[in-house]
Formats: sequence, structure tokens, C-alpha cells
Amino acid sequence: MSSAVKQNPLLQFVCHGSLVVQIVIGLVAGVALAFAAPEWAAQVGLLGDLFVNALKAVAPILVFVLVMASIANHKHGQETSMGPILVLYLLGTFLAALVAVLASFMFPLTIQLQAVPQALNPPGGILEVLKTLLMSVVDNPINALASGNYIGILAWALGLGLAMRRAHGATKNVIGDLSGAVSFIVKMIIRLAPIGIFGLVAAMIAETGVTALLGYARLLAVLLGCMVFVALVMNPLIVFLKIRHNPYPLVFTCLRESGLTAFFTRSSAANIPVNMALCKRLGLPEDTYSISIPLGATINMAGAAVTITVLTLAAVNTLGIVVDLPTALLLSLVAAIAACGASGVAGGSLLLIPLACSLFGIPNELAIQVVGVGFVIGVLQDSTETALNSSTDVLFTAAGTYAATADAAAVEAAAQAS
Repeated sequence: MSSAVKQNPLLQFVCHGSLVVQIVIGLVAGVALAFAAPEWAAQVGLLGDLFVNALKAVAPILVFVLVMASIANHKHGQETSMGPILVLYLLGTFLAALVAVLASFMFPLTIQLQAVPQALNPPGGILEVLKTLLMSVVDNPINALASGNYIGILAWALGLGLAMRRAHGATKNVIGDLSGAVSFIVKMIIRLAPIGIFGLVAAMIAETGVTALLGYARLLAVLLGCMVFVALVMNPLIVFLKIRHNPYPLVFTCLRESGLTAFFTRSSAANIPVNMALCKRLGLPEDTYSISIPLGATINMAGAAVTITVLTLAAVNTLGIVVDLPTALLLSLVAAIAACGASGVAGGSLLLIPLACSLFGIPNELAIQVVGVGFVIGVLQDSTETALNSSTDVLFTAAGTYAATADAAAVEAAAQAS
């Protein structure tokens, strides 16, 4: 640390202070600017765009290099805990869809169908979603890196990492040094998060406000209520059953340090570097989180499952279609499977709503209008969905790792230390 930084408390706070505190300050400043000077707030949105694009730019190469380095230097017999983590991902996504079904039965919703704001191309069925997912595995590696196809990036990184395990020690050292260099760049970008959040919040409030959302207050209440319930009740219960220890220190750490940035960046891919940095601070093994975090950004989609289920059942109620319990359970399963493939479909979870609507015989023309409603409430819906999805990636990675190592007591210590 330079002497100038040591002598200046403000510079010391900026360079080494709590990142969460700095983000909260940026958030409050962004809200204040949006209400005090909306025209200026719209302009500072450039800061937010730069921050998100920087994260999106570094995330693919970070995943590629870290996974390749981890596999290449992996020691024989070393546990990676990927099995338990994968089970948690799939179980969490299915149970989130089930929560959304129960909430929709308790609070029946109807929506006013309207024109779609843009041309859309939803998938034709589950098989098409799964085909897209499988084709992503065999994507050209250059195209996978350029387009942010994390399934393809993981496949190539795993393949090259396994091949590199027979490489000379010097080659492995070069790969390890490259991994460290990319991680350093990520660390520098993450330190700019308060400025990025300031720009994102100011521009979002100045440009959208809250007027457009008031007409969908009840729909938003059910959607966001389901996601909050999953984050604060369902996920902690799953983690408790896995580690048999108080899950809330870890839950709140993940929501605070991962969910907060994901809420404003609205991109699971952009939040991958943030999640990896959090996993490192939690003391999780790099061999595990370098694979589980990008994989979770692709298949751990509790928020997407909630969105698909709630909007589909709202369309069903609007059209007066009666839904029995077996059909509702089938919808939960379809929503969970579709949500896992959401990242392979342009437009994310909203474009998978027509697929779920087809279970009830709703024609595509009407189902697409439901997607239009999703775009109207997308500011809050997508932000909350991304925050839930991304923070759960770290939560389940930590839970699976701690359970596999029988070190449940480390949960509270690691969470508090972060």
C-alpha cells in the first residue's frame, strides 16, 4: 500500500474498504440523482453499461482459464463435490416451480393480454430446448467464448484441462500464471462495482420510473413474493437438510454479496466473476467452484422456474381453464426442465412461457402476448430473478462442499469472515 493511500482515509476506504458498504453508497447516490436530476441520471447510465460489459467481457475467458487450470492441476483422488451440488441445483429449481404453483393456487391471477413489443421466436417444445442445450456443448470454442456460451466453454475447458494433465510442469505453471492474471483483472473490475451500480440505478429509475409497474402490482407481488420465499425459506431449508447447521449466515452472505450485484446487472453471466470471488473468500476449493459457478449460471434457475410457472398459470386463469393437481405438478416439472435450458434460448425465461402454455392448449398467438406482459414488468421481475439465481449458485456450491467435507461448522465462520 502506498504512503499516500495510508495517509488518506478516503483513499484507503475506496481501495480497501468494504465493497458491500461502497455498493450501498453507490445505490443510494444513484436513487438520489435519479429523483434530483433525471436528465443527468440518464447520462450516467454509461457508467453502469461499462461495468456490466466489462464483467461480461472477462467472464468467458475467466471461466475457460480457471476450469482448464483447475482440471490440469487436479490431484488424483481429490474430491470436487460436484455430484451433491448438481443435485441441489436440480432440486432447488423444481421446488421453486412447485412454490410458484402453490402460490398461484392461493392467489389466483388474471392478466390483460396486449400486443408484443418486439418480434419473438420461442422454442417449440422441450425437445427443442434440450437440443439447443446439447448443440451448445459442441459449439466452436472461439464462437463459444465470443457469444458467452458457457456450456460450450465448460466442455472445451474440461477437455483441454484433461489433456493438459499429461503436460510438462512448466506448461502447467504457465496455465496457472494465466489463471492468476485473469483473476487479478477480475478483482480490479469488481472494485469498480459501486460506480457501476450508481450508474445502473440512476439510469433505471430515471428512464422507467414506477408508473408502468403499478398496473401489474398484484402480479409482481406474487412473482416477487415467491422468489423471496424461495430465497429466505425454501433454500435455507434445503441447505439445512444438507449440512445440518444454521444456514442463514451463509444465505445472507450470498444474498448480500452476490444477489445485490446480480439484481442491478441483471445478468447471471456478468455475475460469474463476482460469485467466483465470493467463493474464494468463503474458502471453497477452486477445483469445485470454477466448474459449479458457470454451470449454475446455466442450469440453476429457480427464479426462471417461478417466472415461467406464475405467468403461465395467470394466462390459464385469464382464459378460464381449470387446472387439476396432477397437471400442476407436470407444469412444475416442465418449468424446471425448461428453466435449465433458458440460457440456451435467446430472450431467457420469458421466451419459454409459450412452451409451458402449450401444456394447456393455449395457442401460440395468445401465449406470446403473455410474454409481452413479462417485458412490461421485466425491470423488477428479471432483476429479482437474476439475484435469486446467481446468489443460489454460491449458496448451493458452499452447501455441497461443506456437506462433502463434513465441515458444517465452517459455514458460519466462513460467512462471518467474508
